[in-house]
Amino acid sequence: MTKIKTLDDLRRIKNEVQSKIKLRENSSSPEHLVQVKIGMATCGIASGARETMKYFIDELELQAIDAVVTQTGCMGFCYAEPTVEVTLPGKDPVVFGFVGKDKAREIIDVYIKRGELVDGIIPLSFKTIHD
Repeated sequence: MTKIKTLDDLRRIKNEVQSKIKLRENSSSPEHLVQVKIGMATCGIASGARETMKYFIDELELQAIDAVVTQTGCMGFCYAEPTVEVTLPGKDPVVFGFVGKDKAREIIDVYIKRGELVDGIIPLSFKTIHD
């Protein structure tokens, strides 16, 4: 961590932190934003989910993509950790498995920016039954 020597240093750090908080917790209208949920249960964290989440936060901010990045608990796909659920506005959620930095970059560049599917999707084999 860099040392804070001036008031300008403190303001710069404050702005950086506020920007990351906004990206991570922008919840005023998430249905109009890209939503990224990172599985952060014990299995996800052990497989590198913290680094994956940091990459999404940093890269989405760097590319000025309006998104909400949050953490969630176990998604039930422990064999495929780290797992990431991405919901584009107006679309159904898609869950990706084995998401490290390279896969995260591909998800952002191909799926989030262009809407094209990429390898690594975990298929859902069930639907909720409504009475």
